[in-house]
Amino acid sequence: MPARPLLERGVMSFTVAALYRFVALPDAADLHLPLIALCEAHRLTGTLLIAREGLNGTVAGTSADIEAFLIELRHASLFGGRFERLDCKLSRAAEPPFSQLKVRLKPEIVTFDRGVTDPCTAAPEPVAPKEWNALLDRSGLLLIDARNAFEVALGSFPGAVDPGLKRFSDFRAYADGLDPAAHPIVAMYCTGGIRCEKAGAYLRARGFAEVHTLAGGILRYLEAVPEAESRWRGDCFVFDNRIALGPGLVERPDHAPESLR
Repeated sequence: MPARPLLERGVMSFTVAALYRFVALPDAADLHLPLIALCEAHRLTGTLLIAREGLNGTVAGTSADIEAFLIELRHASLFGGRFERLDCKLSRAAEPPFSQLKVRLKPEIVTFDRGVTDPCTAAPEPVAPKEWNALLDRSGLLLIDARNAFEVALGSFPGAVDPGLKRFSDFRAYADGLDPAAHPIVAMYCTGGIRCEKAGAYLRARGFAEVHTLAGGILRYLEAVPEAESRWRGDCFVFDNRIALGPGLVERPDHAPESLR
C-alpha cells in the first residue's frame, strides 16, 4: 500500500504534540526505523530525536492521527511500555507547522554534555503549574530561565535570571559559576520541561540541595493557569512555524520580533 500523502496547507486544522521522556533505551538504534514507520503511518510531520536516554520532539497531524500515534507509542509491545509516562503537550495550528518529517538517532535527546548528566539518577523536583506561583513567592529563591536568550526576549516570569545562553550547553558554564551554599532553593523553567530536567540534574550533581522545575514547562503553565492568575509576561517562543504562543496556547506570531517571522 503506498504511503498516504502528508497533510497539505489549507486542508484542515492541525494538532501539535510536543513530547519527551527521559528513559533508558539501550536499544535506541533498533527503535529508530520502527519509529519512522509509525510516524509515516499516521502522516505526521515534525522532528523526533531518539537516543539511549529517551525520546524528544514535536510532531503535527490531524487530531485522529496524533491520538492514534500516541496510543501506539505508549502501549505498543515494541516499545515495552517505556513511553507510557510520556510528557506530552497538545496545541492547535491553523496552518502546517512543519514541512516534513525528521526522525534522528542522536547521542542525546537535548544537546548538553553527550549524556554524562543523567536526569534519571539525580532528577530535580517537578512542581505542578497550579503550585508554581506559590513557589515563586518563597524567600531566597533563585529563579532561572533555562532557555536561550532570544527566547527569553519574547517573555518570561518576572524576577527570573537570564543566563544569556546562546545554546543550551552553555548552561554548564553558567552553573559552574554559582555557589550551592548561596542558593539553597533553585527553581527553573523552560518551554516544555526537557531542558530543565537536564539542567536541574546537573545542578543536583553539583551539590544544590533543593532544585525545582516547572512540570511540563511554560506550555503546560499557559494551558493550565487562567490568564487572570498567571505570572507569565509576554509570549512563549516555539520551534515551529507558529513562532509564539500565548495564554491557552493560542498562536501569537504577530507578537514575535520581525527577525523571527
